[in-house]
Amino acid sequence: MGTIHIKRIYAAPEPEDGCRVLIDRLWPRGVSRQTADLDLWLKDIAPSPDLRRWFAHDPARFDAFRQKYRDELAHNTDVVEQLLGRAKEQNITLLYAARDPVMNHAAVLAEFLAGVRKRT
Repeated sequence: MGTIHIKRIYAAPEPEDGCRVLIDRLWPRGVSRQTADLDLWLKDIAPSPDLRRWFAHDPARFDAFRQKYRDELAHNTDVVEQLLGRAKEQNITLLYAARDPVMNHAAVLAEFLAGVRKRT
């Protein structure tokens, strides 16, 4: 079983990244498709546009954002299963563009996926 990592898309690709998956709905500024070195762009796993705008990377809203995004993920089973299927075979790295390395949707998604893996 592979491990799940998170990393900013602006960081250089590394061999241990495994399958590199962009999990943002919008393409990150200043990154070319070649330098991104992606295996998959999974827009549908990102928070909904309304939730993303509501959160606006406000630290005071992060706990509520985490719960709302987890609720969205619980109803987005096809895309979650797609990621988990890849993680069974290899390491995956969830790539995001947000500046904050802790309070972002990639951290919530990685936590959510780890919880699902424990239950199965």
